[in-house]
Amino acid sequence: VNNCVGFSNYKFFLLFLAYSLLYCLFIAATDLQYFIKFWTNGLPDTQAKFHIMFLFFAAAMFSVSLSSLFGYHCWLVSKNKSTLEVFRAPIFRHRTDKNGFSLGFSKNLRQVFGDEKKYWLLPVFSSLGDGCSFPTCLVNQDPEQASTPGALNSTSKNETHLFPAKPLRDSQSHLLTDTPSWTETSEKAEKGK
Repeated sequence: VNNCVGFSNYKFFLLFLAYSLLYCLFIAATDLQYFIKFWTNGLPDTQAKFHIMFLFFAAAMFSVSLSSLFGYHCWLVSKNKSTLEVFRAPIFRHRTDKNGFSLGFSKNLRQVFGDEKKYWLLPVFSSLGDGCSFPTCLVNQDPEQASTPGALNSTSKNETHLFPAKPLRDSQSHLLTDTPSWTETSEKAEKGK
């Protein structure tokens, strides 16, 4: 996989892992009764006996490896990290911060899967943002990162920056507010407008 999974397809990669894991678990569970009959000599003596054994072992081994990879990436999503940030903490203007992009569990999930829960399990793009600037949890705002509404700025007014902060898009700035945006009442109110 190396460098192929990024902002545009991370949701699809997670769904691929989840659905592959479910499929392998389903195959192992449905093949289990025949696998037990294989070891108790309850199956007729044909070449299909070895197919059943191979199918069960393949499904079980893939289930183990997929569950560990899927669990690792679920942990990454909950912390709003990629594998790059795990191996090397992102460098901001004032310091490095390994949790600089973490906004809290629910906001981290929405960063990857989007605001509308009905699209979370479907392979359609619903991630928030543009893939170039990301909201951070830093109090001392980095001018190279996108600006956040209501963020505290520790720099003086006389200081100029080479890289002015870019404003967040609407799809990103609402992640920094405390109100959940997927409540049914707010959706109905917006549809009424």
